[in-house]
Amino acid sequence: MEKLIITKIGGNVIDRHDMLDQFLIDFAQIRQNKILVHGGGVIASEIAQKLGIEPQIIEGRRLTDEQMLQVVVMVYGGLVNKTIVSKLQALGINSLGLSGADANIIEARKREVKEIDYGFAGDIESVNTGRLIQFLSNGITPVIAPLTHDRQGHMLNTNADTIAAEIATALSPSFHTTLIYCFDKAGLLMTDTESDTIIEKVSWDKYHQLKSEGIVSQGMIPKMDTAFAALRGGVKKINICHASSLLAVVKGNPKVGTELSL
Repeated sequence: MEKLIITKIGGNVIDRHDMLDQFLIDFAQIRQNKILVHGGGVIASEIAQKLGIEPQIIEGRRLTDEQMLQVVVMVYGGLVNKTIVSKLQALGINSLGLSGADANIIEARKREVKEIDYGFAGDIESVNTGRLIQFLSNGITPVIAPLTHDRQGHMLNTNADTIAAEIATALSPSFHTTLIYCFDKAGLLMTDTESDTIIEKVSWDKYHQLKSEGIVSQGMIPKMDTAFAALRGGVKKINICHASSLLAVVKGNPKVGTELSL
């Protein structure tokens, strides 16, 4: 079975041009099939504030009203996505920037209102694996923005961590799939200590322990929940690491980042 590396980068990497440029240089060196999923929330929040729109985020999830939806579609699907694609093209990677609506790769539904109204947030219903496999088999690297659609003409803001995990899960029957979350920390950290020790391995039981102790909290909780769901769904390996450690993880270095297991 062929290998597939699915990498997700967050807004804190994208917002730092030097870190992003080095990450993309490293990403371009991966010889296996690869897909890049990106966020961009930091830039979206900055632009929203310049437009007089105050961003609202609860438990790591963005509330997306009509005004904020316009901002994230412009920023994620335009500015961030096409900047990354152009940089990868310069590095010799034939990449294709996509939202969930493009080639109908990700269908979603507007999240139901329960305790919190997240607005135009999308919960994924299906991933068009055939189309993604077609791109990969033709030497094209998909670069996917955190946007989906409902097939009714509406774009939806969808968490990039979730998109990466859902794509990895959907493609796991066809590939030996590794999912790597790259951000601006060295991994999952013992943040209640001065040394910020990296937690090298986290099982499902260990995760609940860390959450009860408050070491895993806020925006890290939905990231971990979706990651463990992907492991249960057939993804072979998941690692959370610093953006600069991407190649070390791909090469199988066991001392880099935080590896998740069931």
